[in-house]
Amino acid sequence: MDSKSQRRIQVIQKHFLHEPDTSSSVLRPYQTAGEYFLEQGYSVVLPEKLQTGKWNVYRSAFSPMKLVSRYRDHPEIATLHDNFVHAVETYGDYKYLGTRVGVDGTVGEYKWMTYTEAASDDYLASLPLQRNVEIITYTRLQSQGQEYPKPFCPPKPEDIATICYTSGTTGKPKGAVVSHGNLIANNAGQAMRMKFYPSDIYISYLPLAHIFERSTQVMLAYFGVGIGFNQGDSLKLMDDMVSLRPTVFFGVPRVFNRLHASITSAVQSSGVLRQRLFNAAYDAKRQAILDGIVVKAVKLILISNHYHAISFESVQIVVAGNNSSAMWDTLVFNKIKGMLGGRVRFILSAASPLSPDVLEFLRVCFGCVFLEGYGMTENSCVISNMDFGDNLCGHVGSPCPACEIKLVDVPEMDYTSADQPHPRGEICTRGPTVFQGYYKDEVQTREIIDEDGWLHTGDIGLWLPEGRLKIIDRKKNIFKLSQGEYVAAEKIENVYVNSKFVAQCFVYGDSLKSSLVAVVSLDQDVLKAWAAAEGIKYKDLKQLCNDPRARAAVLADMTQVAKKAQLRGFECVKAVTLVVEPFTMENGLLTPTFKACLLTVILNIKRPQAKAYFSKAITSMYTEISKSS
Repeated sequence: MDSKSQRRIQVIQKHFLHEPDTSSSVLRPYQTAGEYFLEQGYSVVLPEKLQTGKWNVYRSAFSPMKLVSRYRDHPEIATLHDNFVHAVETYGDYKYLGTRVGVDGTVGEYKWMTYTEAASDDYLASLPLQRNVEIITYTRLQSQGQEYPKPFCPPKPEDIATICYTSGTTGKPKGAVVSHGNLIANNAGQAMRMKFYPSDIYISYLPLAHIFERSTQVMLAYFGVGIGFNQGDSLKLMDDMVSLRPTVFFGVPRVFNRLHASITSAVQSSGVLRQRLFNAAYDAKRQAILDGIVVKAVKLILISNHYHAISFESVQIVVAGNNSSAMWDTLVFNKIKGMLGGRVRFILSAASPLSPDVLEFLRVCFGCVFLEGYGMTENSCVISNMDFGDNLCGHVGSPCPACEIKLVDVPEMDYTSADQPHPRGEICTRGPTVFQGYYKDEVQTREIIDEDGWLHTGDIGLWLPEGRLKIIDRKKNIFKLSQGEYVAAEKIENVYVNSKFVAQCFVYGDSLKSSLVAVVSLDQDVLKAWAAAEGIKYKDLKQLCNDPRARAAVLADMTQVAKKAQLRGFECVKAVTLVVEPFTMENGLLTPTFKACLLTVILNIKRPQAKAYFSKAITSMYTEISKSS
């Protein structure tokens, strides 16, 4: 063998680490130049800039050398129009859109429109119209002096596909401009690691005004999936599920929390014998999943002869003790699966964090793939999600193959990308999925997208082993509750300080909970006067703060203040803890902020420190809320 060939083989071999306990080889870094990457399980790490030598940019292991912008199998699809044409031409006679609500409003079995029918102009005229909706015909437009039909002009990738408005937590709603290219890139990335079929049925009940459902339906059309709509009443969702018998179910934590509560309540009321049977079945099936055989296939691709870079695709499949699972399914879990129609094979939770315990519980009970994802409107939906075969809960997985992620230091919150053992910082994403900006709002667009094209999410994350992302905090004082509602803490605190009892207020919301709680530093004189008027005796103010009557009185007054300020239901605190000690710089709960425009110094609550300081009280309040509900 000539020396040139030997050198090539040696270069390739240096990218493999031969593990003693397996016959397979895993691609590893040979960190000599920027064209190589560091493999970390589900993600790969690259340097953002070669001159810094800092390896801090994470990409999906499915596409480490290039961010995805088109479907791998159909690169000709560049717009939503192309996506729909592909669906019609490929899946013409398959079920596309289904409803069980008839023209007269009665509810029956699902009736379907095919992909071909959905593309037909004539079919539109036969559809039952909702109230206040009418079809504007060519004849009517022509009678108004307008020339129709106009020549067909298909959209381009850079054209606006939609303007999705955010909730406007601290001000007026902002319109996120998302292009055709943005949505196709996001779905093309997801299509690399999610596979659906024309035989699949999806139940649609999430708002189409939100990017999550909008993007989902684009991807499902690409795969030819049938989409059945619910009745429009969330209380009847389970009835619709039983009738439709979907195979694919996407939801938000509030839905899954209700499922979890319903199942556990039924088990607890079923009697001792059935409880024991369920617990035995659950433990056995959970262990079968954890002990599942992980099959890892690595495909190596030589990018080019002159570039000398090696890319790979990694697919993990878990084979989870099928024999034992089948027995327990027959004895216990098939009835539970029937709650969702009995055929669900794939579940995805997004919009806000789902408790790891709930995810694992439902994954075992329904015996299907159950993943959690993370995203935002400004990234055209998905930023990251869990990978198939990853049984670890409590994280949001690896980057979507269409975007890359880095963590940026937030020194005021003591988060840095150099933290050990887990790098921490603000989650920033970049790629063809990043939106075009806020509609007619350049100022706020520049605030969220920096000069290097990075979209700053405002979420704080950390990297777990194997390249998994975990959300741990918010950079700004805005957080999301379990039902997906955004809450601005400072706005609410500024309302509650108008209560006669409140000197200072710290409002906290757990993303796994659906309600807010508050720690109130009291106006001591007001509290004493109230106690005297009520004839309440107390040893000291600390004892009075712990008196349930005092807490109830303060909460009642705060509720009245909130009502007067027209706070929305989810913005109102449901439990309070009363403290005598004020929030100060000395006890580490306040930080001074200079406001140049006001030429003054304002003291702000240090939220991470306050959360840690009052952690026991916060836990106690949520326990109290749980018991009362």
